[in-house]
Amino acid sequence: MQNFSKTRHIATVTLLVAIFFIWGVYLGIHKKSEIEKVVGLAGKETLVTTKADFSPFWKTWNTINEKYPKASTVEDQSRVYGAISGLVDSLNDPYSVFFGPDEAKSFEEEIAGNFSGVGMEVGIKDKTLTVIAPLKDTPAYRANIKPGDKILKIDKTVTTGLSIEDAIKLMRGEKGTTVILSISREGRKDPIEMKIVRDTINIPTLDTELRKDGIFIIRLYSFSGNSTNLFREAMKKFAESGTDKMLLDLRGNPGGYLEAAVDIASWFLPSQKIIATEDYGNNKKAEVFRSKGYNIFNDKLKFVILIDGGSASASEIVAGAMRDHGRAKLVGSQSFGKGSVQEAIKITPDTLLKITVAKWLTPNGTSISEKGLTPDYVVEFTPKNINDKKDVQLEKAVEVLLQ
Repeated sequence: MQNFSKTRHIATVTLLVAIFFIWGVYLGIHKKSEIEKVVGLAGKETLVTTKADFSPFWKTWNTINEKYPKASTVEDQSRVYGAISGLVDSLNDPYSVFFGPDEAKSFEEEIAGNFSGVGMEVGIKDKTLTVIAPLKDTPAYRANIKPGDKILKIDKTVTTGLSIEDAIKLMRGEKGTTVILSISREGRKDPIEMKIVRDTINIPTLDTELRKDGIFIIRLYSFSGNSTNLFREAMKKFAESGTDKMLLDLRGNPGGYLEAAVDIASWFLPSQKIIATEDYGNNKKAEVFRSKGYNIFNDKLKFVILIDGGSASASEIVAGAMRDHGRAKLVGSQSFGKGSVQEAIKITPDTLLKITVAKWLTPNGTSISEKGLTPDYVVEFTPKNINDKKDVQLEKAVEVLLQ
């Protein structure tokens, strides 16, 4: 498992503000003071800079102890964790969340790709729980879940106001068990009810294909920990193919590690070219991520990238950088618009805070949050395309490459 204090997560899958301070037992309330003493979760005194009045919190704490019939059965530590969750919830950011011991363990298993569930990335879009993308060869993928589907109910639970993490908890479960999803899909008048049998989820990464017309396709499904090594092998296969036409398919790729996005983009850009900028607002100076300069291709490379509503986060970083630098044309439909950066921080050895630390910008300074990327060639699927099983986006990408 990677060091979470140093790993940036810009996925969703789930993978999830302001500066967090250690919450604990306040030792002396001074309403007008900017510096307060607290005892942290580790049991050590620390200083916190704040103008907040903590007296309502402690009055509530003491009232619970005095009045609530079952107060003695609720561990103080559990109440502290609940208070921290409320603190993070007050940010109104669906991608920032505190994980208690059980949730932190599940999150780490998910990052490692070792969990049971339905196999899809979800996010909040227009205040609605929305599918970013189903992962290839998972129960959600086989059930024909689509990017952009709105999840209205999970079993009997209405998702309105439900956090991403709570929704994930409801969809995950033991292999072989069933979850029922009520789905709203564009073009369909009535909700669709889907029964999906949970299974062990193995997160896919990359496939390659050399077509008869000389187009070399790389289908990248996630920016996982091993995606950089697999992409390196794909570059070797491309070089051995003798072709000059590459198609990078990022459709349904919900993102992953920022470091993987930077490494993959570096194959196509000279050293020090900007790939993305993390904008921290007024918190600190922006951080610029630049190409490592692998840059093995000349200007004769014909390069197209496929994107759709399931392309998010790291996918948008790579696609945006390639277009801004004039290295590739984008074909497909509007990307998801996941333009914020999360960092996972260990609060205690068994608890974790996933917190939004920045928004990212393309090399030209464009923010992708909410809006996403608009392709150079917009190609939308129609019901007829779907019924005929025609991949019109792929066909357009091939047409652009062969031109």
